[in-house]
Amino acid sequence: MTRRWLRWIPAVAVPAVIAGGVLVGSLPASAGDPLPAKTPQQVLLLIAQHQEKSLSGTLEQSSELGLPQLPKSGPESGATDMAWLELLTGPHTARVYLDGPENARVQIMDRMAERNAIKHGKELWFYNSKDNTAAHAQLPAATEQHRTTPGTLRTPEELAGTLLAKLDQTTEVTVGPDVQVAGRAAYNLVLTPKSAVTLLGSIAISVDGASGLPLGVELKARGQSEPAFRFAFTNLSLDAPDPSVFEFTPPPGATVKEMPVQERKDPGSLPKPDKAPASKGATRPTVTGTGWESVVQLPAGALAAPEPGAPPTPDRGLSDGTPSGAAAMLEQAATPVPGGRLISTALVNVLILDDGRVFAGSVPLERLQSAAKG
Repeated sequence: MTRRWLRWIPAVAVPAVIAGGVLVGSLPASAGDPLPAKTPQQVLLLIAQHQEKSLSGTLEQSSELGLPQLPKSGPESGATDMAWLELLTGPHTARVYLDGPENARVQIMDRMAERNAIKHGKELWFYNSKDNTAAHAQLPAATEQHRTTPGTLRTPEELAGTLLAKLDQTTEVTVGPDVQVAGRAAYNLVLTPKSAVTLLGSIAISVDGASGLPLGVELKARGQSEPAFRFAFTNLSLDAPDPSVFEFTPPPGATVKEMPVQERKDPGSLPKPDKAPASKGATRPTVTGTGWESVVQLPAGALAAPEPGAPPTPDRGLSDGTPSGAAAMLEQAATPVPGGRLISTALVNVLILDDGRVFAGSVPLERLQSAAKG
């Protein structure tokens, strides 16, 4: 994971162990001998220094964000443009296998079906057993190798890295009582926004006491005792998976599509399939505010349908302007507010104005409306 957040460690000035009961994560308490006490700085360094390159295990995710749960059957349930949104609703189970930077496999278990994303060297495969379809991409030779999982599901390590990258003086960092995750004793690193405005109450990252590998992440909304989002291993092995796990051949009768890819200079993510050109006049997203009160503005047209004849993409509708997939789902979740529509979740609000501009952040509607006026 990225280590940019390490620059913040010297500024942390909080107790090594907080008083019992303060911002304790909801993961079950540990059994057996307790881990040696560590300060928040020491736990952050433990994460940064871990060297685990291989693992296999089962991940479970649960979300109580207030979004309607998507059906797991029906003509659109397995569509690529719905996959990322489906992961935000309801419970999900997946198997993950990693072996160095070149080999990764994620198996998302659906009811009576399975979705696979496999990275083996320069080969990238996506397969859905529900309709026996596969997509393949040959990654460019210039692609830098890095530790990441293909597809829409991330590991707790990757998610923890994204959250830790936000660390600054607007966040209090503490260490709660030890927890047990996947049968392993773990430190409970708790990040608490100091802001009284943000919707986010706290983040708990469980860190393997032996290896420093993040084992789970929980996000709580302000004023709620139960996590709005939980993502953690339920079992885990740090041994290298069998090499055959990363080999894939489409089953007989499978429909296979070749995906063109664009080379990306940043090593933080895999090359992605080509997408339709951006709308004319579109500009880059802008950010107002700081820390956990930041508001992201997307330009008008970011969620609009593409020009006639252009292929549909995950955040746009069909070429005739009819919303489909994720766009249709967002339409259903939005409620009317003055000047536009609001998609409200426990952790994030998204304001879609009538003029097409979009404002999003972990802040109340009033903050989004204020950013829109500014």
